[in-house]
Amino acid sequence: MGALQLEWREDRVIATLNRPETRNAIDQSLVDELHALCGELEDAPKILIITGSGGVFASGADIAQLRERRAADALQGINSTIFVRIAALKMPVIAALDGYTLGGGAELAYAADFRVGTPTLKIGNPETGLGILAAAGASWRLNELVGEPLAKEILMAGRILNADEALAVRLITEIHPPETLLAGAHALADRIASQDALAVQITKEVFHLPRERHPQADNEAQAVLFESPEKFRRMTAFLERKKR
Repeated sequence: MGALQLEWREDRVIATLNRPETRNAIDQSLVDELHALCGELEDAPKILIITGSGGVFASGADIAQLRERRAADALQGINSTIFVRIAALKMPVIAALDGYTLGGGAELAYAADFRVGTPTLKIGNPETGLGILAAAGASWRLNELVGEPLAKEILMAGRILNADEALAVRLITEIHPPETLLAGAHALADRIASQDALAVQITKEVFHLPRERHPQADNEAQAVLFESPEKFRRMTAFLERKKR
């Protein structure tokens, strides 16, 4: 059994980090399996739910491997490359977070479009305490997610947020008991799946464009959707319902 357990459904895939002996620490094997998964989802887009096994999302990068890495390894962007690829998937990504979500595990969660958690969630970036920085996305994604003052406290002072604190700053959007965490993630996925897939994909793409690309990019994207058969089908159904 690999480091990543996959459950494929018609409109989504559930990926479970499964390295219980290291509290799901992100190592090279897990990175390789995530790349393989991204390859499949780039070819056939589906909603992705990422979670962890054993009451832990991911305790961080694998410190035993990380300790041996040198400058050349850092320049390869081993973790940052896969997290960028996950963030760029066409359909939304939901991170279902239980327990420790630290270091590289937190950076994986930041790459998702949505995050839901349990009451035992502990999320943050203790990298500076280990003599490194959070270089796989936290140094810029976290500022966008929670704002500069809190991001700096997490990144430079090692602050770890609990579930209530993460919810208060909207780093997570929902809290569920551990036994219903995946059900909560699936409920969110159901809401996404009920939308038009093409409209969702284009909305995600436009949302992440630089400010200077708007509003022209919005107009061009809307032009594509205005010609979509699904737009006509859904709007016709809406108008028919109003007549009843």
